[in-house]
Amino acid sequence: MLAALRTVIRRDLLLALRNKSDAANTLLFFVIVASLFPLGVGPEPALLRGIAPGVVWVAALLASMLALARLFAADYADGTLEQLALAPQPLAALVAAKILAHWLVSGLPLVLIAPLLGLQFDLSGTALLTLMVSLLIGTPVLSLLGAIGAALTLGLRASGVLVPLIVLPLTVPVLVFGAGAVEAAAAGLGAEAQLSLLAAFLLVSAALSPWAAAAAIRIALE
Repeated sequence: MLAALRTVIRRDLLLALRNKSDAANTLLFFVIVASLFPLGVGPEPALLRGIAPGVVWVAALLASMLALARLFAADYADGTLEQLALAPQPLAALVAAKILAHWLVSGLPLVLIAPLLGLQFDLSGTALLTLMVSLLIGTPVLSLLGAIGAALTLGLRASGVLVPLIVLPLTVPVLVFGAGAVEAAAAGLGAEAQLSLLAAFLLVSAALSPWAAAAAIRIALE
């Protein structure tokens, strides 16, 4: 089982390295969206600190939507998903490995660059750390929920439009508590409650999303 999971993760990471433009587009979109707001609203520090949590989290959410379309589409087109479905290992476990590889390519870079973007909004050190931690917990949830939408729209022409319509309503709690954690830290309050709720969302999503996505993939392959 572990060897199969490592193989799936390694394969997806190698494919991502060969198509660096896809990951670069996601990261570039995140940077551009988050950087436009300070230019648009002006240099007032208090205003920038107030909008920073929502702006960075919305930018991260929209950037993650860009990467979801390619989560299963290429493997569905070339028959790889059929081979995974026929493998002796549970399809849900293999799907979880693909989701992890997807997050390493599209989600982790957002987490790493977020503190630099937060400096544009005059966030304190504590708020920047909370921003990074909230994204580190929350972006995997976005990938897990997005995998369900990507699996449900396999083979459909308008999948690029349908995936955000399916996934965005599910991600509202993650957005609210992720931005709320940064706001609490910026105000000098504890962010433990919001981060704990994000961690709970991550545990529930990690337990259920791979099974739901695997079931949707089997339906698409029939």
